[in-house]
Amino acid sequence: MLSFPNAKINLGLNITEKRADGYHNLETVFYPIDIKDSVEITDAEFTSCKIHGIDIPGNANDNLCVKAYNLVKRDFDIPAQQINLLKNIPVGAGLGGGSADCAFLIKLLNDKFSLGLSIIQMEDYARQLGADCAFFIENKPVYAYNKGDEFEKCEVDLSAWFKVLIKPPVHVSTADAYALVKPQKPLQSLKEIIHLSPTTWKNKVINDFEISVFAKYPQIHQIKTSLYDAGATFALMSGSGSSVFAIFNEPVKLPELEKNNLVFYNI
Repeated sequence: MLSFPNAKINLGLNITEKRADGYHNLETVFYPIDIKDSVEITDAEFTSCKIHGIDIPGNANDNLCVKAYNLVKRDFDIPAQQINLLKNIPVGAGLGGGSADCAFLIKLLNDKFSLGLSIIQMEDYARQLGADCAFFIENKPVYAYNKGDEFEKCEVDLSAWFKVLIKPPVHVSTADAYALVKPQKPLQSLKEIIHLSPTTWKNKVINDFEISVFAKYPQIHQIKTSLYDAGATFALMSGSGSSVFAIFNEPVKLPELEKNNLVFYNI
């Protein structure tokens, strides 16, 4: 069986406080976009994972997809699987590619073996793998809070806008980004702002990681500036970086940004 996990962007990201357990509370809006990996499972003598496409550091058999399989295997007598993962979603870009892959694998196992898992049950498995993994079970826009693993429905719709994503040749460590961020309560909750027109989002819908990430990687800041110079209605770094997305009123081409970066149009 085959499925196509998609990436997400963060429409705003406020790091509100450091938790006693070492994690951070935050608020963000997860929004699915049309950049996709593919994941395939077939019956096998033993479970393993083969990764194709974009190179991922580390042992393939330590991949989140294998961890997702093992979580489900604890509760259900399912046979070993060969997992084939084709990576197209950029890594270290704040797009949630690994989280999407493991969440879609849970859904694949549920379908293939008729496990009868509910949305809530699949989300519970996914939450054990990472804060944003559960989002990809329903894969619809949500307002996320606490560690980013609790959700409320969010009726934001960007389908009428032309969306572009730029991925520079930079890998931003999520751990480093969190180490440098300064948690603070926002003056106004993202939950209230996000329902306003995107034409009002500039300087209101923010990403708290931008300050420290831009200081370390000025080329990411320059990409955001270039997108506004090209006429973007709104632009923002996604997650802890390094990708930057923008929305435009109409289709655009950005040849200057294509020279040194990956550019994804109409996402």
